[in-house]
Amino acid sequence: MLCSSPGAMDAVELARKLQEEATCSICLDYFTDPVMTTCGHNFCRECIRLSWEKARGKKGRKKRRGSFPCPECREPSPQRNLRPNRLLTKVAEMARQHPGLQSRKLCAVHQELLKLFCQDDQSPICVVCRESREHRHHGVVPIEEAVQEYKLRLEDDMERLQEEMMKTGKLQTREEQILAEWQEKVKEQRDRIVVEFEKTGLFLLEEEQRLLQTLKEEEEETAARLQESAAALEQQRRSLEMLLLQLEDRRERETLQMLQDMKDPLGRKNSLSVQYPEATPIVLRTVCRVPGQIEVLKGFQEDVVPDPTTAYPYLILYESRQRRYLSTPPDGAPCGKDRFLAYPCAVGQEAFSSGRHYWEVGMNLTGDALWALGVCRADVSRRDRVPKSPENGFWVVQLCKGRKYMPAAAGPTPATLAEPPSHVGVFLDFEAGEVSFYNVKDGSHLHTYSQPTFPGPLQPFFCLGAPKSGQMVISTVTLWVKG
Repeated sequence: MLCSSPGAMDAVELARKLQEEATCSICLDYFTDPVMTTCGHNFCRECIRLSWEKARGKKGRKKRRGSFPCPECREPSPQRNLRPNRLLTKVAEMARQHPGLQSRKLCAVHQELLKLFCQDDQSPICVVCRESREHRHHGVVPIEEAVQEYKLRLEDDMERLQEEMMKTGKLQTREEQILAEWQEKVKEQRDRIVVEFEKTGLFLLEEEQRLLQTLKEEEEETAARLQESAAALEQQRRSLEMLLLQLEDRRERETLQMLQDMKDPLGRKNSLSVQYPEATPIVLRTVCRVPGQIEVLKGFQEDVVPDPTTAYPYLILYESRQRRYLSTPPDGAPCGKDRFLAYPCAVGQEAFSSGRHYWEVGMNLTGDALWALGVCRADVSRRDRVPKSPENGFWVVQLCKGRKYMPAAAGPTPATLAEPPSHVGVFLDFEAGEVSFYNVKDGSHLHTYSQPTFPGPLQPFFCLGAPKSGQMVISTVTLWVKG
């Protein structure tokens, strides 16, 4: 190893001494606002204050009032006797500005210049550290070589980082463009939704006006026929009444007077033509049909499945997907309290106590059958025959072929459809207190029950007629009565 010149060594030693004199023994950094204790040691004002604060917090140690031990020699020093050391302030400032000390080139352990770089520990060391046991077997290079090598590495890393930054910037610009395009698409779609719904609303309003106009024309047409028939009957009644009065007057006359001119009243009586008009049907031809309503209701569609444990003993349930018959009690087996015994009925497995729900029922109704479907309370009578009315916990429509089962006007009876459709949609809006029925094929409204609230959870309800009256299909389950 080459020896440095004496002048260079003196400069290094001077720099090392300057660094020692300008360094606080507490924080091991250059002095900041240095103060001197009564024992002659110097510390940063904040460092000595924190040191004494820490000593004050320790218990079990007796101290003189206002005095604290010096961190260097442990001599008591009154806090009020701390004196600023302006000379040391200048020395610390000189050390900070010294070219050889500004970058901390001295070894913290040996106070020698850091001339070497340990590749194993990745840290600068001095020549004394190089000979120590810690670094003796490590790879060491001059610090200038390490600096050049790491400069090249840093330049490569910086170049790669710049490339990554450029790539990131391009991606960021692209993402911002995509975001702007996305927001524009969303805006266009939002505007389109508003426009299309306005168009649909206008179309529905026009369709509503058309249906109302058609209904009004039907009302006026039928009313005109009824009024015309009523007017003709009124005229006929008056003619009959007039003739009746004449005959009564003739009957009250004396014998000869009564028999005189009998040909005239009898002729008028024989010439009078009494006619009775045919009864005008009052079945509405105008159907309430909202375009697209079934598609909207399908958004609330449920997979309703009949519960075999509630089914009438002779009600057959066949699951088409599983290709098997669902369980039914054998003949003579005891029936549970949930099973219907009064009618060929069953309810859905799930009860609804909130929300909107829609399901569809397919039917092949034959003969003079009387069926029913809708919803019912969970606690309806299952062993007794009761009218299927809201008062008894049933909100259903009856389905029948022909007029054999058309109910009388008196008494609480459910709505009855004499010509039921092949598929009926049932829509339950629990919060609105409504159960509505629709013809799935043409979307026409069949009937609606409406009340303020429902008394409790409701279950889908299905009731079939006598054996050989057809089949009812709910979801993938087919029902018929064993014959």
